[in-house]
Amino acid sequence: MSRPTPRRLLTASLVTGLVLLGLTAPAQAHIERPSYWPDPKPDCSVSPCAGGKVPTARTLASALQTGGHTKVVCQADSLTRLRASIDKALRKGYDIRPHDHRTFSKAEADALWKTNKALFARCSFHEIQPAVTASGNNDRVVVLPGIYTEPTSRKALSHDPACKQYELLSGAYSYLGEYKCQNDTNLIAVMGRTPGSAKDPDPPLLDRHGIPNLGSCVRCNLQMEGSGVSADDVVVEAGSAASGNGGPRVSAKDVGIRVDRADGFVLRNMNVRHANEHGIYVLETDGYLLDRFKAFYSGEYGVLTFVEDHGLVQNCEAAGSGDSGLYPGAGAKTSAGRDTKWYPTFRYSQQIRYCDSHHNTSGYSGTNGSATHVDHNNFYDNALGFTTDVFTAAGHPGFPQQGDLIEANNFYSNNFNPYLPGSDVSPSVPVPVGTGLWIAGGNDNVVRQNHFYDNWRRGPMLFSSPDAAVCGDRNDIPGCNPLTVSTSYRNRFHGNVMGVSPTGKVAPNGVDFWWDAFPGNTENCWWNNIAAPGKKVTSSPAGLPDCLSGRAPWLSFGFGNVGNELELLTCITQDTRAPGGPCPWYTTPAKPGTSTTSAPGKTAAANENEEDGSLSHVDCLWWKTVSPAQRQHMLDVMRQVFGARIGSSDHAAAGATLTDAQATTVFGNACTPAYATAFKLYKLYNHAAAFMAKR
Repeated sequence: MSRPTPRRLLTASLVTGLVLLGLTAPAQAHIERPSYWPDPKPDCSVSPCAGGKVPTARTLASALQTGGHTKVVCQADSLTRLRASIDKALRKGYDIRPHDHRTFSKAEADALWKTNKALFARCSFHEIQPAVTASGNNDRVVVLPGIYTEPTSRKALSHDPACKQYELLSGAYSYLGEYKCQNDTNLIAVMGRTPGSAKDPDPPLLDRHGIPNLGSCVRCNLQMEGSGVSADDVVVEAGSAASGNGGPRVSAKDVGIRVDRADGFVLRNMNVRHANEHGIYVLETDGYLLDRFKAFYSGEYGVLTFVEDHGLVQNCEAAGSGDSGLYPGAGAKTSAGRDTKWYPTFRYSQQIRYCDSHHNTSGYSGTNGSATHVDHNNFYDNALGFTTDVFTAAGHPGFPQQGDLIEANNFYSNNFNPYLPGSDVSPSVPVPVGTGLWIAGGNDNVVRQNHFYDNWRRGPMLFSSPDAAVCGDRNDIPGCNPLTVSTSYRNRFHGNVMGVSPTGKVAPNGVDFWWDAFPGNTENCWWNNIAAPGKKVTSSPAGLPDCLSGRAPWLSFGFGNVGNELELLTCITQDTRAPGGPCPWYTTPAKPGTSTTSAPGKTAAANENEEDGSLSHVDCLWWKTVSPAQRQHMLDVMRQVFGARIGSSDHAAAGATLTDAQATTVFGNACTPAYATAFKLYKLYNHAAAFMAKR
């Protein structure tokens, strides 16, 4: 690796100074209550014990043996729908996901038909939520084929004034609020425990290990499953059934299925569509399995798991999400950087495998998503295939992100541009179209033995997010120090195949590897990555450190890269006048070997339910259409939320905020392009706050 000249070092230091003040990763997440990692030990107050491991799914046939412990949900035409699905599967097979097509034998068909007929005879519910509410520990909810719009849950008032008493400073409900108002924002809610009898700590505890004020299990070890041939047979419809598995998204509720503090939960063989925010949402749960499911066209995330442990997501398809198809955020830090008092042995707290995530703004995103094993998946036809980052919004413990293992996946053809006219996906975040993967400020991640090909901008990106850009002056983010740079260290990229598909087809990336080379970042290494026959692995900058094939990581040291840092500065601060010029991320790059590009334009309109003025919903369209008084109110709310201690009324611990003039300028710049219709304002605010506040 060549050393920069003194002139380049000086220029880089100036740019780095700006980035140090302002660089944040844009794939930040939802507004959430202050959350805690569950105790990793099993809860043996129930039998069998709940949590402590990934639960094992019970067979569908065994539901007939549990008597009153199985709640059966059906519709009048369930068996008619099943018969048609079985006949089709016998002729053509069926899809678990686009890359997993299976055949269906007559013996399987006969057994499934017999089981469903027996279940139908026991059916006593026609909506899923009442069956869940009637369930207890170790129970089953079996749902026969049909489209479940949950009319009773839909009638529950969203953002009910009666529930405002449970609202925290961030705008999220406390657990007590979710328990009392379970269908306020959720079409189906699985509340696994009673609320604790004491008062939740306020301000929240800095140490997020162990859930305080934890109630007793009432729906632990619950299994919810569809009884059809595949996930396509049982649909949880949070919007309009007329849209099918595609758009437009017209949402009745923010969340399709919420699973909260429900240790030992299993979800199988269901399709969740058109939620305003998240299709499937699992929170503060120890031990969960999501298997053979599909999630389509959510406003934010197809699947959101948050502050979890002992989780497995597998055999799935996620498409059409405004942020990302799969989002394992703030997972328990059980690998690198773990607290050995809680996690004495190195392990991965979550695993995602055998999934296809495609046609989203990002295929995968994970703010502070640590200790996640991601393997044997396909991330394709997204704008950005995969992102893990350290940007810490309200309720996101675990800074800095650490210790993912990303192996044996295919990251390819991530050239979908949701910012173009007529896009059926409304992007809620800005990301670089044409990119396979990025690690935005993560540490100790391993990216190995994957295929990266046909990503027209670049394959994997690695860049730093300085602590000042994350925590500002706040003191409620453990591990975050605004005087240091504690991210983007010890990442490994090795054994990846670049520009070649698993079948051997040559399909080059625009650039294979990209690094900001942030000054002072150490032990990031690239070695034994394989190019197409007769080709070489390409990178920006050239000559990335191979650290003697990974044996000498201390040989890697960042000296800065002016061009790459300017790109980040321009795109992340949303400053159209920055030295790098207009941000290039929203233009589809030319396919390698051609010169045709696609400029961004007007994207799909934001969902009308996102215009209600709550902090997690307001977007650029809202900003452009509301009154000056409504704008001012929202600026006041943002200053209060992001300037105060998370979830607290204590305003002494002030974080980075914007003046009204600064915020108006940021929103004006970011919201001017037509493609920015659905950009969330709180996300734009957090991108710019640390930088603008220190100018």
